[in-house]
Amino acid sequence: MRTVLLSLVVLSGSVSAEEGFWNQFRGPHEDGTSEATGLPVTFGEDSPEIAWKTAVTGRAWSSPVIWGNQVWVTNAPKIQNPPGATNQKSFSEGAPPLKTPIRLSAVCLDLESGRVLHDITVFEVYQPQYTHPTNGYASPTPWIEEGRIYVHFGVYGTACLDTQSGKKLWENTELECHHWRGPGASPVVHGDLIYLCFDGYDKQFVSALNRNTGKIVWTRNRDIDYGTDNGDRKKAYCTPRIVRAAGRDLLVSPFAMATIAYDAQSGDSVWTVRHGGMNASARPLVGHGLVYICAGSGDKSLIAVRPDGRGDVTDTHIEWSLGRMTPKRPSQLLVGRNYYMIQDEGVFSCVDALSGEIVWTKRVPGMYWASPVYADGHIYCSSQDGSIAVIKASRDFELVAENKLDAGITASPAIAGNSLIVRTESHIYRIRSAK
Repeated sequence: MRTVLLSLVVLSGSVSAEEGFWNQFRGPHEDGTSEATGLPVTFGEDSPEIAWKTAVTGRAWSSPVIWGNQVWVTNAPKIQNPPGATNQKSFSEGAPPLKTPIRLSAVCLDLESGRVLHDITVFEVYQPQYTHPTNGYASPTPWIEEGRIYVHFGVYGTACLDTQSGKKLWENTELECHHWRGPGASPVVHGDLIYLCFDGYDKQFVSALNRNTGKIVWTRNRDIDYGTDNGDRKKAYCTPRIVRAAGRDLLVSPFAMATIAYDAQSGDSVWTVRHGGMNASARPLVGHGLVYICAGSGDKSLIAVRPDGRGDVTDTHIEWSLGRMTPKRPSQLLVGRNYYMIQDEGVFSCVDALSGEIVWTKRVPGMYWASPVYADGHIYCSSQDGSIAVIKASRDFELVAENKLDAGITASPAIAGNSLIVRTESHIYRIRSAK
């Protein structure tokens, strides 16, 4: 392994990490970590640590975002598919319009009380596409800042809402693809732009919108040879990340087969790394002069890349790779030199972030789609049966606690001060120390 001397900076749009608001998918650092202390370690459905529990019915996997005293999520009804869309090859155009449209909404809760402050209809969809049973119509997580929240529902539209009044400030419904299994990638805001990834069955591209107007600034098709005509092999759900490297801001965007780093302002391709696979979902991590990319089912499922290259950097800039025990859905955590990941089936691993060597591997009961979060020396892993395992962030494995809520968890948790904000399939919880 070469010694890494690259100076690399992670950028987080207009939000500084010191403000601490959980403003986007994976939080203010974009990596699932928080400087918060005093979070509860042991808790349960009837324990005093449950500050409030508010029913939010529907079928949506978007994670909570938090600004000030507001908690926001997007939502969609439990309807699985429209009439006529009976399999993954059915397009909405082949189905008759619904008599009652699918309501795509944004819900705001009061952080202190859990009271619903807003329940806003953002879009009404009369001809929705097929959505796989493992997904829904509201999986992308919003991006929030002072006074504004940007909500995204894939091809069904993107909108900006006023967080106080709930008024829709603008919307964009111009971007189209066949999602095949439903949308997944969350929006990313940086400077005056909002970045949206569409890795569908028929089209694969990245677009940048003006954050003030919602107008399309640029669109870039995924300019690679996928090696197949099967659109299913071109699917991905990954939220990109802004990184400053070699004197420029890059939008690092993993997808099926490869990752492209685009110039964040112009959208021009700067470098490409090939890792194979499909269904990339994990947001990239950054540290030690490297960008860590988990490629879903790729041949090199996990790679550590130096981001200062140009062109195809597959043979020149990969520091190390790992092809086993990597997750398909949950994003990972980088805490110091320790790189933590939990596989969908519950295999939890610690990897040395500099060498790629496996430090330990243990099994944690449950199935995991939600991404883990880290705070105050502990990692919180939320499972599909409602269990939340608390694991010590250490070079030695230690299961600190196993907690249980009533319903399953697919959305990734958020952190607000000394509280966990957890979205289950039926409720949103604020969980904090009873002290």
